[in-house]
Amino acid sequence: MTNNKTITIGHSPDPDDAFMFYAMSHGKIDTHGYNFEEHLEGIDSLNKRALNKEFHISAVSLHQFPYIVSDYRIMPVGASMGDGYGPVLVSMGKDFDPNGSFAIPGDRTTAALYLKLRFGDGLDTHEEEFDAIEGLVKEGKYDFGMLIHEGQMTYEEQGFKLVEDMGAWWRDDTGGLPIPLGVNVVRRDVEDHELMTKMLREAISWGFDNEEEALEYSMKYARGLEKERVLEFVKMYVNDFTLDLGDRGRAAVKELMNRAKAKGYIPDFSESEF
Repeated sequence: MTNNKTITIGHSPDPDDAFMFYAMSHGKIDTHGYNFEEHLEGIDSLNKRALNKEFHISAVSLHQFPYIVSDYRIMPVGASMGDGYGPVLVSMGKDFDPNGSFAIPGDRTTAALYLKLRFGDGLDTHEEEFDAIEGLVKEGKYDFGMLIHEGQMTYEEQGFKLVEDMGAWWRDDTGGLPIPLGVNVVRRDVEDHELMTKMLREAISWGFDNEEEALEYSMKYARGLEKERVLEFVKMYVNDFTLDLGDRGRAAVKELMNRAKAKGYIPDFSESEF
């Protein structure tokens, strides 16, 4: 068990994650003597770093969790979950074609998992940086692109055609469940798991109560979005499910894992890990 009072946190360089962790990493709440050291990486990179147990606390794709379950535990706070909206599959005007080429933001991203669950695992997929996918589809390198983060909001303005909103499909296919995407995990050798959960929940609540300050910090990672759009995006994925998964959130996670296991898309593991 580690007694180190410095806790490393890995999260994406995105407004929602910045909003979520701001109060925790900048001493806005009682950190009980812990220092928090942030490392900002794209989600595909975070997934890979989790395989090497590089950070004490990390945001990861839910798709990745079965591969790191022996080293990490899911935190019941900090999840990214959409309610009727989620990653979007887009094109420059083409209808869905199973023989087309598909750009995905990482093979272990949950967006890539939903693509397989929706359309099967025989697609011609190519891993690209999440923020490069729009340009590559526009250039014609790929027929379709799976957009995450703010691309879910701005694809129409960029001239893309919506092929599938995975959040809407998931809601309709599951009878109304929200779509689970990312989770925060804590390494099993970290003491005070419950305290870490408590502090992160307090940090998110602090952000809700001090929206203007937390949002101003989040603007550093806005990638050109105006403040109103940043707030809209933050509220899409820092929501009630982020404070606690709750019964609906847990049911959604269980449904995704069961479907993925049944298809052989993820390793089998015990439901007790949730």
